[in-house]
Amino acid sequence: MIRIAVVGDVGSGKSHVARQIGYPVFNADVEVAKIYRKSRKCYNKLKKNLPKYIFSYPIKKIEISKAIVASQHNLQKIVKIVHPEVRFSMNNFIKKNKHRKFIVLDIPLLMENKINKKKDILIFVDARKSEINKKLKKRPNVNLEIIKKFKKLQLPLKFKKKRSNFIIENNFKINSVKKSVKKVMEKIL
Repeated sequence: MIRIAVVGDVGSGKSHVARQIGYPVFNADVEVAKIYRKSRKCYNKLKKNLPKYIFSYPIKKIEISKAIVASQHNLQKIVKIVHPEVRFSMNNFIKKNKHRKFIVLDIPLLMENKINKKKDILIFVDARKSEINKKLKKRPNVNLEIIKKFKKLQLPLKFKKKRSNFIIENNFKINSVKKSVKKVMEKIL
């Protein structure tokens, strides 16, 4: 099995590119939302570590948001608690798909959390800052303060771009992304 990992800036279109590849996708953001809804263990740990912010199960996004906005330290606590569960889910996804030719990893902090392996094929999604900001502002319930705090956890984009095997320019036009993904997959295959 070959692991394809999609990396890039917040809002650059990584998830869209990952879906276009056409193989099973592990989306860490979707997994985190599931953990907040379904993991009592995660709730108990978050409640213990962030008692001023976490009140209800299933965990509400607004409670997590308030904790993150309050301090970078809270975000680090959340990542420490949630990340092992995401990694566990990812490992189950990999086992479940071990007979597939390819799997796609859509994990925002892939390189930061040292989840990537040397053999992984990294695809960097590059997009203009102005386009990203336009897209982010259109998202419902987007909090730019939270995005800034997450960016502080990320490695520099130049580093990620340099380490990647392929770069896909995302101009947020569906056909151009599809064509770019198709070209990359032709080279990989």
